[in-house]
Formats: sequence, structure tokens, C-alpha cells
Amino acid sequence: MDVFMIIQRKNQTIFLDAKDNILVNKLKNKIGSIIKVVPSSLQLYYKDKIMDGTKTLSNCGLNSITAEALNPATIGLTLKLDNEEFEPLEIVPYP
Repeated sequence: MDVFMIIQRKNQTIFLDAKDNILVNKLKNKIGSIIKVVPSSLQLYYKDKIMDGTKTLSNCGLNSITAEALNPATIGLTLKLDNEEFEPLEIVPYP
């Protein structure tokens, strides 16, 4: 089934859809190609928990019910800093 997501990092927002059986690492590849960042430098969060790259989206709780087209799931995105740590999660809410 398709899942619909809003990927957010600070003021940046990306709308994506994917099959619920793809790995989180494949989603990272998709996001990385859009923002021109290598996937290993991306960290994704769903419900304030880091998403395991070896799990499928459905294993992380994303399915056609929790991530509908008219009510997409919010996925947080952080990038790796120069010191090899990830930046803190920061999502700026819509006004």
C-alpha cells in the first residue's frame, strides 16, 4: 500500500509517497537525491523515535491508515554535522 509523508527539517518541507514495504534506507536514498546529501548523513524520525534503516516503513508504524494522502505522516529529518554527530531535530510548525 502507499504511504504519504511530509518530511520536515527546520523550514524545509518535502512531500513524498512510497510503498509501505520499502526499507527506511531506500526512503533515505530518495530524500538524499532530492536534497543532494548522501543517505548516510540523514537521520529520520517518526513520532520522535529514530527510524531504523533496516526496517520497512510498515515496521516503523507507517501504513495506509497512519499515512493517508489527505492526512500524511510527519517524518523529521536531521543531517550529520562536521563532528559526525547529528543535529538536533527541529521542525518549524506551519503558521
